[in-house]
Amino acid sequence: MDRLLAERACERLIIEFVHKLDLGDPGEVAELFVDDGVWEWAEGDRRIQGRDALRSYFAGRPADRLSRRMCTNILVTLTSETTATATTYFTTYRVDGYANGFVPPRIPTQVGHYEDTFLKVDDLWLLRSRSLFLAFAGPTESLQPVTNP
Repeated sequence: MDRLLAERACERLIIEFVHKLDLGDPGEVAELFVDDGVWEWAEGDRRIQGRDALRSYFAGRPADRLSRRMCTNILVTLTSETTATATTYFTTYRVDGYANGFVPPRIPTQVGHYEDTFLKVDDLWLLRSRSLFLAFAGPTESLQPVTNP
């Protein structure tokens, strides 16, 4: 039973992460990490470490960004009583310049997977690290302002 509860706690962190980015306050993502937690892209030089840096990074996303992330195939593996790993597939739909209403369907901006490590601290599971791996990616589209004739 302890294993199932730990796996579920880690799954919830994965879901909370994308929920905060898409529907909440993106800066709050930092609270899901340990104090010296890391967010990185496997390709390139994007590596953010520490809660304050993570909060600043995620809070800095454009205010007019509309995004939705679909996560699936979440596989959590306990590696000890206080550590775990996970792999999660994701698809991101995203546009900048959003004002209101709905946006006609678009192709995904990104398709890839996350590789996470978790640490249990004072009975609370937190992200130790999240690495993002992209299989497909493109630029974030910027919507054109609607003008009335």
